[in-house]
Amino acid sequence: MTELNPAIQAGLVKLHEGRLHDPFELLGWHPVADTWQLRVWLPTALEVRIGKQLCEPLGSQHSGLFALTYSQQQYQQQLKQTAHPMVEWQEADGRSHQGAMPYTFAPLLGELDLHLFAQGQHWRIYDHLGAHLTEVDGVAGVRFAVWAPAAERVSVVGDFNGWHGLRHPMRCRGSSGLWELFIPGLQAQDCYKYEIRNAQTGAVFTKTDPYARAMELRPATASLVEQSHHQWQDQDWLKERQQDQWATKPISIYEVHLGSWQKDDQGHFLNYRELAHRLVPYVQWLGFSHIELLPITEHPFDGSWGYQTSGYYAPTSRFGSPDDFRYFVDYCHQHGIGVYLDWVPAHFPKDSFALARFDGTALYEHEDPRLGEHRDWGTYIFNYSRNEVRNFLIANALYWLDEFHLDGLRVDAVASMLYLDYSRNEDEWIPNEYGGRENLAAIAFMQQLNAEVHSQHPGTVVMAEESTSWPMVSRPTWMGGLGFSMKWNMGWMNDTLDYFAKDPIYRPYHHNQLTFSQVYAYTENFILPISHDEVVHLKGSLLTKMPGDHWQKFANLRLLLGYQWLQPGKKLLFMGCEFAPWDEWTETQSLPWYLEHQPAHRGVQLLMKALNELYRQTYALHERDFEQQGFAWLDCHDYEQSVISFERHSAQGSVVVIFNFTPVLRNHYRIGLSHHGVYREILNSDSNLFGGSNQGNLGQVCSELQPWMDRPASAEIVLPPLGFIVLQQE
Repeated sequence: MTELNPAIQAGLVKLHEGRLHDPFELLGWHPVADTWQLRVWLPTALEVRIGKQLCEPLGSQHSGLFALTYSQQQYQQQLKQTAHPMVEWQEADGRSHQGAMPYTFAPLLGELDLHLFAQGQHWRIYDHLGAHLTEVDGVAGVRFAVWAPAAERVSVVGDFNGWHGLRHPMRCRGSSGLWELFIPGLQAQDCYKYEIRNAQTGAVFTKTDPYARAMELRPATASLVEQSHHQWQDQDWLKERQQDQWATKPISIYEVHLGSWQKDDQGHFLNYRELAHRLVPYVQWLGFSHIELLPITEHPFDGSWGYQTSGYYAPTSRFGSPDDFRYFVDYCHQHGIGVYLDWVPAHFPKDSFALARFDGTALYEHEDPRLGEHRDWGTYIFNYSRNEVRNFLIANALYWLDEFHLDGLRVDAVASMLYLDYSRNEDEWIPNEYGGRENLAAIAFMQQLNAEVHSQHPGTVVMAEESTSWPMVSRPTWMGGLGFSMKWNMGWMNDTLDYFAKDPIYRPYHHNQLTFSQVYAYTENFILPISHDEVVHLKGSLLTKMPGDHWQKFANLRLLLGYQWLQPGKKLLFMGCEFAPWDEWTETQSLPWYLEHQPAHRGVQLLMKALNELYRQTYALHERDFEQQGFAWLDCHDYEQSVISFERHSAQGSVVVIFNFTPVLRNHYRIGLSHHGVYREILNSDSNLFGGSNQGNLGQVCSELQPWMDRPASAEIVLPPLGFIVLQQE
């Protein structure tokens, strides 16, 4: 044993106390007089050897610090072989181990990485932070890096070191708040976390990696070292997407909660690959263009449906590995289906193992609860004014598009981000610097997010779930807008469902709920959504919202789907609604697929298929979704009969759409037509194919030169009860 000088003794004490800020100051290669020492830190080892030479304990027999002294000549010879010699050691349990030591390696994070991250501009920071399999100086292992500026010490812990917090302390990279360490010998699927000691309080706790690319299956919470081996086969899809003029294309989105769409015969989750082979053929058959996934970012609580995310960079392990998810997306693309992801940058849960108070301080969130908490949801709000937090989120959005080839993101709870007083009483929020209620940092974050996504991934879309009248949500940032591609039309959804829930006898008094959306329909690029939120929390299923007897409920539901699909705007429908379940959705059970075989439910499903086919094939129903010129009322004032009619236009032609929102059959309803001639009835929701009463126009309508509804021609039509028809001139 060697007597230690005061500096080494002080460092050794801090190592044992877990307070040494930079272990490289003490460990690894160090000159001592005319020699060199290789100092090895193995606090649980009894004996340490390098080659055939026994290392000497420093300080005491059980200090955990060992050293081997080299002459200058021996040192130079060693460097010619490797600066990272293999170390063999024996633990107290009698087991022997060997490997290179982490503390002989140079820093891996470059100065440019540190600078860009501090500026909040490192869009591929996920390639540098987190855990990455790599080879350094010919030695294979894993490099770790994490942001924890308020930490006195950060260590990597895992199965590989017995979760011993003193075993692998990390290197601090100065004022950046970043910590890093390369650990030789680690492999894919190794479990790990970070043990953090707060500099102010001395509190010690473990955290999952914010940048972890995989995590254990809940309720376990460790991060996993992940390496992808997936070979993408969707190059044609991506190439075409870059040139995509999505605004003029038919976009109909099937919203899916993967955990409850279908389960296996034992009631367990399906794997991403199994889901691909079951879900994609079904979505193709129905005719949807895209799937939108409720959040599959890792989350501990099934009942949150993914909206309380703990692992922003990790696809949930409930359904398999990250490569399994890559396979899912790849399979969708190869079969012509796009994939959107519901993404949640508005808030995160208070789980102690994850982002909350990550380094013992309010790091990702605000310290002041008036800025940093959503009390309704029991979650924290991201601090968008902090560069590194904005970088974390924007890089995360880009990560999903880059690593998993996703076609876009739906941003959850945008309204809660925009307003400082969102769901707060008067004394529970802090005004911005100008005294207003707008969250200026969140606005700047969203503008930057959208600008980067659209710049780096042309053809992808970012959709906002925004429920207020905030202007220019889907207008470019250079115009002063938020820069989203599209916005969910929550006003249309609320008015529509409220109207349809009313008994037809009362509908004449609420006719404006059908027509009001056209007042503002072209102020944004709107999606018409009927999402999971409308069929949960005792709201009932779509079918049970409908008034009337059994037949009328199904007719009303077919009418609702037609009203959604034939209006201007892209479409979104939650899974299951296409075959009319009686029960509201629950994440704990599979959809009631047995209903597919019952005629009334099958009729709704077949109508959904027909609507998608018509929407996809008819330019007039999608080409000018966001343009006033694509729509014209024929009659929006027939409130007494609860009938509306309109035209949809495109450069390729027009269609006429008429809705009857009462159970009254109207045999001689006159409709104005822009052209004289024969019109085909190309869709009728009352067809017996869909479970209707088969009232219609025998496939066609012949117009007369009798002006009506400001049109030069007109025709008397049969308007089915609680039904709609679509006419197209031959």
